[in-house]
Amino acid sequence: MPIDRRTLLGSALAAAAIPARARAAASGTIRLGVLTDLSGPYRDTAGPGSVAGTQQAAAEAMAAFPGLQVEVLQADHQNKPDIGAGIARAWFDQGGVDAIVDVPNSAVGLAVAQVAREKDKVFLITGAGTADLTGKRCAPTTVHWTFDTYMLSRSNGGALVKAGRKTWFFITADYAFGHALQRDATTFIEKAGGQVLGGIAYPFPATTDFSAFLLQAKASGAQVVAFGNAGRDTINCIKQSREFGLGGSKVALAAMLMFIGDVHALGIETAQGLTLTETFYWDLNDRTRAFTQRVAPRMPADWRPNMEHAGCYAAPLHYLKAVHDMGAAEAVKSGSAAVARMKAMPTDDDAFGPGRIREDGRKLHPAYLFEVKSPAESRGSWDLYKLAVTTPAEEAARPLAEGGCGFIRP
Repeated sequence: MPIDRRTLLGSALAAAAIPARARAAASGTIRLGVLTDLSGPYRDTAGPGSVAGTQQAAAEAMAAFPGLQVEVLQADHQNKPDIGAGIARAWFDQGGVDAIVDVPNSAVGLAVAQVAREKDKVFLITGAGTADLTGKRCAPTTVHWTFDTYMLSRSNGGALVKAGRKTWFFITADYAFGHALQRDATTFIEKAGGQVLGGIAYPFPATTDFSAFLLQAKASGAQVVAFGNAGRDTINCIKQSREFGLGGSKVALAAMLMFIGDVHALGIETAQGLTLTETFYWDLNDRTRAFTQRVAPRMPADWRPNMEHAGCYAAPLHYLKAVHDMGAAEAVKSGSAAVARMKAMPTDDDAFGPGRIREDGRKLHPAYLFEVKSPAESRGSWDLYKLAVTTPAEEAARPLAEGGCGFIRP
């Protein structure tokens, strides 16, 4: 697999600085690798915030479990599956990494999941969204924590159709996540009595001008223009939509995957009225506010964590609880055994509250459909959401029997 010189050098330096596996296991050291987007379109939705969340989990685990040592590495997958898989192999083979965290971009996530399965290492997915990761591409070494395309589609698509927005047009990034999101959303839209009038799959990450696609969406007469993308692409789509008169009472804009940082970057004047789904909101309750306060010193200045950043805290924290329960030396022997222990233990943290990990690796927690507040409703620059609909945890996840996960026995 071709890896550019910068990535290879970074991986080699990280590996050179790491003690041998036997010494690390004997000393109780666990190594977490945050494989994320540090320079591309998902830098703000993942990137440094994902690293901060993982560092916070490591700090809390070491404080709670004396004798446990945790090291956090980071690398940029550059949104390329071959680079992501190459870093994963180097981390597992030479870097002493026990678990990989995050991986925004579903194509990269699928590639890394395969490597983790081959190496029997833990993969804590907090950024990739395709539901195939707990379906036909499931693995006993995988935990899919924060969200997936099924959850987003059920929360976004079904609710808007029930509210009377029955005709849809999709503008979708031409990659695994975008296609999975549109596919799953279409299912919920049609089940609710809606109709998808059309869609465009645009080249990713080469597209910045969405005007031609937006004009086609407007000409379709759809009541909802939905964006099957994320990060900067979503922000650009919404900004340009406003220029063409989309959004508001006649044509609603639905961000199928959007984060609070995106809303903040857009500004409440532009973003007001948007609907979106997150599984974590910093101001949702006392526990989410407490987590936000703890992680804030590690985050970029004047920033709030989104659900991906929160997932990068909660997933490794639960993994480290399982490591403590098993003993570090035993936990690093087998990723599938460590994940099995994670599934056997109930989850509970300040970001997501109580929950559990299902047999196929899907973490169960509620999904929240939010509407962006108007300027008059907001009390401050990060007071952006009002809760519209809560989808309970067991309903937010695709039914186990429908996923097609091959390692689960009937």
